[in-house]
Amino acid sequence: MEQINGPLQMEHALLFSFLDVSSDCKFKEQLHSLQSQQIMLCQGSDDDEVQTDGNRSGHFRNGDVGLAPTNEEVLRVIAAQLAEIGDQFDREIQERVVNGLVQHFLNENLSNEEITRHMSRVVGELMQAIPSDMEREKAMLVLAMVLTKKIVNTVPSLLRRVFDTTVNYMNRQFHNYIVDMVSAVRQLCGSHSQPLGCPGLFPEGWPSSGLPAAFPVVLWRLGQKAESVPAELWQ
Repeated sequence: MEQINGPLQMEHALLFSFLDVSSDCKFKEQLHSLQSQQIMLCQGSDDDEVQTDGNRSGHFRNGDVGLAPTNEEVLRVIAAQLAEIGDQFDREIQERVVNGLVQHFLNENLSNEEITRHMSRVVGELMQAIPSDMEREKAMLVLAMVLTKKIVNTVPSLLRRVFDTTVNYMNRQFHNYIVDMVSAVRQLCGSHSQPLGCPGLFPEGWPSSGLPAAFPVVLWRLGQKAESVPAELWQ
């Protein structure tokens, strides 16, 4: 992903990375073609567009030492961890649920708004089977992305419509949550020389706890002792 700008680019990048790293994604060739089209659109947008965090085009302007990870690098790491959670959810989603969503997406008489509302209802129903100790926003986000994968696995020609619908759903429901995840991981990892994408950056199960609880986890995986992490980060 070359750029992350505009109101939906963060959600687009997260969903793309989630699908791309999912082990049973059967439409990766089409997915990469869709991504190439998106990159071309991004490159044709205003290069001077400034993001809310003051950065341009999703990249940071750093010094020579201790380069902070870019948003897209952080999103790839987050997506990989969410995909592991998604693999667990995948087995619990019944085929009839997926087929019902497929029929909605195939129905050209339904607006994107109507389909989005139906997807939201399905996610809400599936949440009833999710363990109560998992953060609600994270579980709903993962379910939406897993449903996207399963729908397009069933009917690959629906990729564009399903992808765009899910991106808009994610933007409406989880934008602030995604921004918080990216900001927190970027802030902590960006101050260390260890590459963000290295294996084992996060322990198994991350981010199964709430994001603030991931702060000491990140520090611990970067080589610090747990007892050296400031006590307030565990609150």
